[in-house]
Amino acid sequence: MEIETAADILAELGNPIRLKVVRLLVKAGRDGVPVGRIQAELAIPSSTLSHHLNHLKSVGLIKQRREHTTLWCVMHYELLEGAIAFLTNECCFGLSTETLKTETVPAEHAA
Repeated sequence: MEIETAADILAELGNPIRLKVVRLLVKAGRDGVPVGRIQAELAIPSSTLSHHLNHLKSVGLIKQRREHTTLWCVMHYELLEGAIAFLTNECCFGLSTETLKTETVPAEHAA
């Protein structure tokens, strides 16, 4: 993956609402989730959700399909895996597993 592509993907994942959408879609599996269910689960206005879905679509992280009157969102797993692999292979290359496990995360960034 090119660094620009990875940066674009990671930038879109940097928004909490978009990250929640991605988490929901990943957990849903390859069948995807209807947009209405995403909206209900996140409890946000449809216009707000549409804005965030467009951001995720713009970098290819999600795909959409229409079935009759229902719009479905599906995660593009390969692209997400590519971004994760980029971080692991390009940014963490040469670091030992022990180093990665023992590094501390500042409290304000801890989950």
